[in-house]
Amino acid sequence: MARVLQGPAESTVVMTEDDIRRALSRMAHQVLEQHKGPKELVFLGILTRGLPMAERLVKKIGELEGETPRVAGLDILPYRDDMAAPSFRRNGGPALGVEVADKKVIIVDDVLFTGRSARAALDALTDAGRPRQVQLAVLVDRGHRELPIRADYVGKNMPTAIGERIQVKLEEVDGRDEVALFRAAGR
Repeated sequence: MARVLQGPAESTVVMTEDDIRRALSRMAHQVLEQHKGPKELVFLGILTRGLPMAERLVKKIGELEGETPRVAGLDILPYRDDMAAPSFRRNGGPALGVEVADKKVIIVDDVLFTGRSARAALDALTDAGRPRQVQLAVLVDRGHRELPIRADYVGKNMPTAIGERIQVKLEEVDGRDEVALFRAAGR
C-alpha cells in the first residue's frame, strides 16, 4: 500500500498541460508504430483517470489514422488485493461494453507505482475474455514495483523516493491538467 506523507507537504508541478498533451501524443504515435495502425485495438482505461487518458489516446489515433479504436472504462476495485476490507466481491466478469476476446488490448492508467493496479486490471480483463495481446500505457512510471510488471508505453519516467507521492489531475475529472510531485516539507 502507498505510504501517506506525514506532516506538511511541498509540491512541485512536474508536468504541465502541454507536457501531458505532448506525452499522450507521443504514446499514440508509439502505439501506431508498434501495431501498424489501429485495427483490432481496444483501449481500457482504469477508472478514474485512466479512462479520460484512454479516450484522449483513441481520439489522437483517430485524428492520425481516420479510424478510432474502441475504448471503455475498467473498474478494478473488486480485483484489488491491497484493500483492507473490500466492500464487495466480484460476481462474474466486468461489463465492459466492448469485446476483448482475440483483440489487442491496451490498459491505460495514470501512474504505475507498485504494480498492484495493473495486476488487478489483468485479473478483471481475464474475467472479461481472452485477448490476443495485452499491453500497459501509463502517463507516469515512478518505480518501486512490488510485482514484475512494466509499462509498454510511458509518458514520463519519474524515479521517486518511497515517501513521495505523484498526483495526476486531468481536465475531465479535476478541472485542469497537471502532474505534481509531493514530498514531506524540508526534504
